[in-house]
Amino acid sequence: MDDTVETPLFKQISEQIKQGIASNQIQPGKHLPTVRQLAKSLGINPSTVSKAYLELEKEKIVISRRGGGTIVVSKVDTPLATKLRHSRLSNIVSDQVLYNLSLGFSPDEIEAEFSLHLSRWREERRERENNVQIQEQKTLDRSNTIIFVGSHDPAFHVLANKLKNRYPEMEVEINHAGSLGGLIALQEGRSHLAGIHLLDEETGEYNYPYLKHLLPGRELAVVHMAYRIQGLMVAKGNPKNIKSLKDLERDDVVIVNRQKGSGTRVLLDFELRKCGIGPSRIKGYERELDTHLAVAKSVLHGEADVGIGIQAAADTNGLNFIPLSRERYDLVIPIENYKSKLIAPILETIANPDFRAVVKNMGGYDTSQTGSTTFFP
Repeated sequence: MDDTVETPLFKQISEQIKQGIASNQIQPGKHLPTVRQLAKSLGINPSTVSKAYLELEKEKIVISRRGGGTIVVSKVDTPLATKLRHSRLSNIVSDQVLYNLSLGFSPDEIEAEFSLHLSRWREERRERENNVQIQEQKTLDRSNTIIFVGSHDPAFHVLANKLKNRYPEMEVEINHAGSLGGLIALQEGRSHLAGIHLLDEETGEYNYPYLKHLLPGRELAVVHMAYRIQGLMVAKGNPKNIKSLKDLERDDVVIVNRQKGSGTRVLLDFELRKCGIGPSRIKGYERELDTHLAVAKSVLHGEADVGIGIQAAADTNGLNFIPLSRERYDLVIPIENYKSKLIAPILETIANPDFRAVVKNMGGYDTSQTGSTTFFP
């Protein structure tokens, strides 16, 4: 608990309990510590804990029984409970939107920030589940499911969310397998589209050389998502005074890397060779994570001093960012899928100015050519 901030202590306690419930760390039916136990462990007045529990009880998050303790309520799925729950969520979101509008932020800025933090929350929950994607077995009509395999990008999550809002019947299955993994999935017919940002060292060109080598003879549509800024993410204030890739050789600097086959890893290795830096001279080079947000979170938590990733991931985690390169992120779609009714909604969503505005406000993106399409070969 932090008694130096303006939020009352009892509200800090209730909010932490809510977060624990939302992240499944506190399960329905679990007994919370007694007022006396929690007050003693936090070194605060019992009345403060009582006030926090009372607030949670008023919101029907917990129930207190005399002699039975304070218990997290079981999940209730009745139509009335669901309606009340959605109504409460709507009111909370509405209040926050109005508050931020009153501070002078635009709707696009608010949506961009919300989307980034939602992506960050998903990444944190995913890591708590040991990086294993747990998918519930559903009897879905797979004809309405778009399967994406490729490089992680928060802008694609914004696209998927907007698609779902515009076309509620559609589903988007997102698999982060890196840029090369996305092209291999297309090659094997396991996805409808791939997201890639692969630099060819010989030509200095992005993406097209890899299509020629990995998908020879295939008719493809290459839909431009955005240009992104890649760079070094370091802790706020840059306490290790990291300025360039040369600093990665220092004994007091530990990095966190991206997985082999990701466009970001290809870029890092290319830049290291240009600087004459061997991987064996870099502490932490062998530690790999699958997404930009996971790398940013690792730096944020002090597990590494620096990681390579996009500016949007650094911004949403409050990290400092040292730009290295501007890169192209494209969606690769086999022509038969591009012309299909299944993919049409995603193309319409990309072309929408509202989508471009939100992505631009996320930071580190250039959307001036978003939606432009090239046919290959």
